[in-house]
Amino acid sequence: MGFIFNDVAIDLLEKYLNAAYQRQEVVANNIANINTPGYKKSYVVFEEFLAQALKEKEGVPLRRTHPAHLGTVPALNEITHEIKRDNSTSHRADGNNVSIEEEMAVLAMNAINYNLAAQQLNNKLSLLRYVITEGRG
Repeated sequence: MGFIFNDVAIDLLEKYLNAAYQRQEVVANNIANINTPGYKKSYVVFEEFLAQALKEKEGVPLRRTHPAHLGTVPALNEITHEIKRDNSTSHRADGNNVSIEEEMAVLAMNAINYNLAAQQLNNKLSLLRYVITEGRG
């Protein structure tokens, strides 16, 4: 959607909403497998990739002509989320490392952040709508 208006904020909000949606599915899957022996929980990484890309903006701005150029730090428009598996050991005898308390906390925080991002995207689009209609509602 961001490429339509050439707006980095809209593009990043869209990417964040996609990552939050995926995180919801991953947490639901973790909860569904809480009693599965040997199951290792999964998680979604997005914010770390965003922070990496934003750090790149602190220095001299460089233009990429190919995603593999200039190291492994992605440009803002190249950021995506990734699902990873936590293979750490478990305190449970069956090898499962899912904690319902942790998953519920992640679920609550994800819902709050998703709603905030959706509201910000709605505000941004409302402003564009206002500009397009020249303030005539």
